Amino acid sequence: MPEPTCLGLLFLVKKSQFLLSKISLNKMSSPSKRREMDLMKLMMSDYKVEMINDGMQEFYVEFNGPKDSPYHGGVWKIRVELPDAYPYKSPSIGFINKIYHPNVDEMSGSVCLDVINQTWSPMFDLVNVFEVFLPQLLLYPNPSDPLNGEAAALMMRDRAAYDQKVKEYCEKYAKPEDIGAKAEDMSSDEELSEDEFAASDDDEIAGKADP
Repeated sequence: MPEPTCLGLLFLVKKSQFLLSKISLNKMSSPSKRREMDLMKLMMSDYKVEMINDGMQEFYVEFNGPKDSPYHGGVWKIRVELPDAYPYKSPSIGFINKIYHPNVDEMSGSVCLDVINQTWSPMFDLVNVFEVFLPQLLLYPNPSDPLNGEAAALMMRDRAAYDQKVKEYCEKYAKPEDIGAKAEDMSSDEELSEDEFAASDDDEIAGKADP
């Protein structure tokens, strides 16, 4: 279960920002300018950012597991998609390489993160996602609201076994070399292999045609 102190702190921060946000929102730039500003701020931080296309709404960010957690030492590639209404609507985030966590779907990598989805404020930015929200998710999993039922059940039944499973996943799927592969690359590799196979067949047929 999440630590009450952390959730309480988040509530107090959000409450304290309410009046300030009413004043500040009127002074904010357009959503497109805000996306550009927040992305540049993230790129100037210690996080490695990789753009998916020519736009500024989809990109990957390398994220390291927080210290004092079984995820420490793991490295994940996080896909971030900024909606047109950002920052008034929260970003969508998902893990590209596998992670064992009650609130992350093991197959799709989608994140069940109420802090982002329900308590997001335009006062937050992308750096907050990687310095506060994601570390908090890994430090304080919530097995009562799972996307991975197996991980949630194991965590509640045997925390030591859960921590060990997390570390096994980190070792198998979350090494620095694992974050280089993504679905698009795999598809391209498969297409290349098919082309090479076809070319190989053509060469073989041509070879048979020669006297």
